[in-house]
Amino acid sequence: MKKKKTEKSPVLPIGRILPDVLDKCRREKAADLTVVGEIWKTVVDAAIAENTQPAAFKGRLLLVHVSSSVWLHQLQFVKQDMIDKVNAAADRLLVADITFKIGPLEQEDGSIP
Repeated sequence: MKKKKTEKSPVLPIGRILPDVLDKCRREKAADLTVVGEIWKTVVDAAIAENTQPAAFKGRLLLVHVSSSVWLHQLQFVKQDMIDKVNAAADRLLVADITFKIGPLEQEDGSIP
């Protein structure tokens, strides 16, 4: 008895598939970064908020730009507290770790000083 062939999806070149997959991943990370950006100033104190800015995600690792090496060093001591507060405010596991890097901080109007 012959089995009936099932219709298969056409084989597509990876170049046609990959941009859609990457776009979806980028949108999810951009959405996560937007969430963190919206709650950042409510979960860290004013001095930290003034000298830091969430910049990017890589998985559950959050990259935060800081204004100076002094802040970079100081924030290592409160990093776990920051992670806990961000996750609590987001009501989900959003950040597993934070890496601090000296980098540009945008002003309220979107400009970089």
